[in-house]
Amino acid sequence: MTNKTTSNTNLNQLKERVVLVTGAGDGIGRAAANCYAENGATVILLGRTLKKLESVYDEIVNSGSPEPLIHPMDLLTATPQDYDDLAEAIKQELGKLDGLLHNAGILGKKAPIASYDPNTWCEVMHVNVTAQLMLTQAILPLMEESDDASILFTSSGVGRKSRAFWGAYAASKFATEALMQTLADELEGISNIRVNCINPGATRTRMRAQAFPAEDIKKNPAPEEIMGLYLHLMGPAGKNIHGQSLDAQNWNAPNPSQ
Repeated sequence: MTNKTTSNTNLNQLKERVVLVTGAGDGIGRAAANCYAENGATVILLGRTLKKLESVYDEIVNSGSPEPLIHPMDLLTATPQDYDDLAEAIKQELGKLDGLLHNAGILGKKAPIASYDPNTWCEVMHVNVTAQLMLTQAILPLMEESDDASILFTSSGVGRKSRAFWGAYAASKFATEALMQTLADELEGISNIRVNCINPGATRTRMRAQAFPAEDIKKNPAPEEIMGLYLHLMGPAGKNIHGQSLDAQNWNAPNPSQ
């Protein structure tokens, strides 16, 4: 079985679920939003560029999937009150939240630690870590009301073993792994919320092209080709997976008959 969403015969794995995707306007976030909607979820599209979110909205509606909601937000400038307002809006409009994919992130720049710009460092850490903390805090009470909820963080290979010049991005991904592990341990045995990390690997995205300008981007899989794990962990099939950091590429769904 491949990772392509088209290989899934059951297109109702997320039926009647509500899923929030950050960074939904492009790349992996766009692919995940379409994948979740295709599988029956009502998706909340969160991102900073309204035009991109509207484009994804049109894709989902034109496919015949449940109509999504759009929520523009810049994670660099959003305040705790903004996240509280988002949680309240979800509660009022949809009544619940079953899933959250923390996908939004920024690269910053690749530079030696000795000369890394402190302002850039703070921006990367804020968007990639602090904003995720504030959003998670705001929506946790709403997700606690779900019978089966899933929070997915986005990790990276340099969030497990760093490399020279990856600076704030690598540090932010190490922090993301720690945030996931801490939250998972805190919720273990007392909550219906499961928490995991996904490392997408080298994927055909704008951020990957920015990080590796000399690389032949076409050799990497498209975001749509790595959605198998994203779907598995978001839906009921991944109910027993908690506190794990998994790789999206070369992942095969377990055989339900085994």
